[in-house]
Amino acid sequence: MERALTLVDGVLLLVDAAEGPMPQTRYVLSKALARHLPAVVVVNKVDRAEARTEAVVDEIYQLFFDLEAADEHIEFPIVSSIAREGRAVVGIGVPEPDADLSPLLDTIVATIPAPAGDSAAPLQALVTNLDASDYLGRLAIGRVVEGTLRSGEQVALCHASEDEPPLRRRLTQLLGFTGLQRVDVAERTAGDLFVVAGFPEVEIGDTLADAVNPKPLPRIEVDEPVLRMTFGVNTSPLAGKDGRFVTSRQIRERLEREVLGNVSIRIGATSSPEVIEVAGRGELQLAVLIEAMRREGYELQVSRPEVIIREIDGTPHEPLERAVVDVPDDHVGTVTQAVAPRKGKVTDLRPGDPGRTIVTVEAPARGLIGFRSLLMTATRGTALIHQHHAGWMPWAGALPQRTGGAMTADRQGTSTGFALDNLQKRGELFIGPGVDVYEGMIIGEASRPEEMVVNPAKGKQLTNIRTHQADEAIKLKPPREVTLESAIEWIADDELVEVTPKAIRVRKRYLTESERKLAAKKQT
Repeated sequence: MERALTLVDGVLLLVDAAEGPMPQTRYVLSKALARHLPAVVVVNKVDRAEARTEAVVDEIYQLFFDLEAADEHIEFPIVSSIAREGRAVVGIGVPEPDADLSPLLDTIVATIPAPAGDSAAPLQALVTNLDASDYLGRLAIGRVVEGTLRSGEQVALCHASEDEPPLRRRLTQLLGFTGLQRVDVAERTAGDLFVVAGFPEVEIGDTLADAVNPKPLPRIEVDEPVLRMTFGVNTSPLAGKDGRFVTSRQIRERLEREVLGNVSIRIGATSSPEVIEVAGRGELQLAVLIEAMRREGYELQVSRPEVIIREIDGTPHEPLERAVVDVPDDHVGTVTQAVAPRKGKVTDLRPGDPGRTIVTVEAPARGLIGFRSLLMTATRGTALIHQHHAGWMPWAGALPQRTGGAMTADRQGTSTGFALDNLQKRGELFIGPGVDVYEGMIIGEASRPEEMVVNPAKGKQLTNIRTHQADEAIKLKPPREVTLESAIEWIADDELVEVTPKAIRVRKRYLTESERKLAAKKQT
């Protein structure tokens, strides 16, 4: 059976002797098996008091069976280790006190095939990853399949399109790996890993080939983005007070640097030069990018994520997500109740660690937006969840949205306890007293579905009349914490999340009430 071209010839499957295979193990192992890579199973921490090595090995075998592994994949060697002390033994057991890692290294040599390729053949080097450097720009990382890659020689870069001629350029920067360090080298032969600079046009799957007779290698399939959202300049009245990078040029440059090394991010233009469309593989990935920009001093406003629709056989399809959830037994019902209205279904239910259950759920990607934060709240942080793209499904129709409308401020000012005391009876607040607000800023969720335009900065009238009831101390409920993930999931299509280094606010896309009414009339 022919193996697909990859950066490696085999894998080490490292599993904790007490915890067993984690939910994310299933996904990464499925990728390795799809490329027919041999595996060496390493059961680590076998010296722990709670270690259950034999049971964990049975779980690993079951995992291979669930992934429909071929017979040659299931016949994997097993090594028990105590990595912290550098000791290992072949099979199931505890290494001797004087043991070292030689059994593991010998097993790798015996199981993983040596690199194939002829160093004297015409050059063929496959780009399998990308990175970025402030000094060298985009870096192409890959492996030499055939021939020899030499610094100073001219090479041809073969792109995806056969109609596009190869790009020929002299190789001026060639790096290799020594341990975890990158060092300058003169050449890389068949089987070696390389890092090449000077090709800003390079993409994953491209081939560095012989300049005279370039022959591209089969391309690597890269998972496409499934969600997209817009990043724009912060246009609120409070813009520019917290951040250092606030212009569209600075935001675009930051996103372009992200694209250099992050192959799963795509950026595109919109009808406005101040708004950029950003696509990624999931809500969490986009939230991590926004949080990183926020901590670096950027101010921006982002929209609610929307799924990317694909036409298959003339029918609109949306991305399907598979979520593996590890929860306490008491919260299994919480998971099933949460996915049901999101058009999800439970595909697998099996016992995990003592007192825990592993639930596998499949649902539309847009149905799982905000599912992680909901699950963490419902299980008090005890749930573990791993999501990955599971293909495409026919459009599932409308999904339920939030039940309450937005409480929108009607003026700029500072929130007061007197005003919030009256407003908390009509919904749930996002802010407390003494917070700067502006017209169009959302300060809470109303108990009714209609939007409420309120005055959170209203002060108490000063009179010389005093009553016991009027002079009672104001008792405000703690406001709902607005995190980046919860805000992105909560907002509607006509709302945005304002992100600054010091604050996360929710606002209307059109700040004034007259602009919102005009936009609604045009849309109707």
